[in-house]
Amino acid sequence: MNKTIFITDLEQKDYKQTWDLQEAVFQLVIDVKSHNRKANTSVATPNYFFFVEHPHVYTLGKSGNIENLLISEKELASKGASFYRINRGGDITYHGYGQVVGYPILDLDNFFTDIHKYLRFLEEVIICTLAHYGLKGERSQGETGVWLDVGTPFARKICAMGVRSSRWVTMHGFALNVNTDLGYFDNIVPCGIRDKAVTSLQVELGRSIPLSEVKYYIQEHFAQLFEAVFVPKSEKEILQKLN
Repeated sequence: MNKTIFITDLEQKDYKQTWDLQEAVFQLVIDVKSHNRKANTSVATPNYFFFVEHPHVYTLGKSGNIENLLISEKELASKGASFYRINRGGDITYHGYGQVVGYPILDLDNFFTDIHKYLRFLEEVIICTLAHYGLKGERSQGETGVWLDVGTPFARKICAMGVRSSRWVTMHGFALNVNTDLGYFDNIVPCGIRDKAVTSLQVELGRSIPLSEVKYYIQEHFAQLFEAVFVPKSEKEILQKLN
């Protein structure tokens, strides 16, 4: 099993461009698996992890309800936001500046073939990261992601998650609100959940948090939980591999 993960910080990057990159890398991993099966070989499948910060964008999962987008195309444009229907699970969410988004593209045959365990591990990565800031992140039964004050009238979501998996290869991932402008969530019913609020590290702590610091903790806990080794790889190197 190959537990090396190539990690790339895409910094600020357009959602569609990043989605296209994810799809290409996802297909690369699928192709290696297919070749192994057909040729009866055992070439190691690669694993990737992208950090990124997107310009304002709303995305609707394949099982989502378009009615949870509360503004028109014209209003989207006036807010400098874009909108995409995408192929992950979950409903509608927002990505924007001040948010740490992570896209692990893993062959789970290298780790464990259990998509529910995978989602719980992603949640645990964020829960452990929040603990560094004195916050108690929690799971909410039946609602993927990480929350604060679950079971109280003040429950609020701080990290959304939605993934796609095919042949045990994953894509899409999580979005942790760090210094995010939460006003953009007013334009949707976040994740299709009407009775709970959203929050950010900045709101909870009363100060701005360096995104690089949060990424460091996420990477540290991801490596521990998945028993993985991260190896830096530039976007240029990845594109060369794809061409």
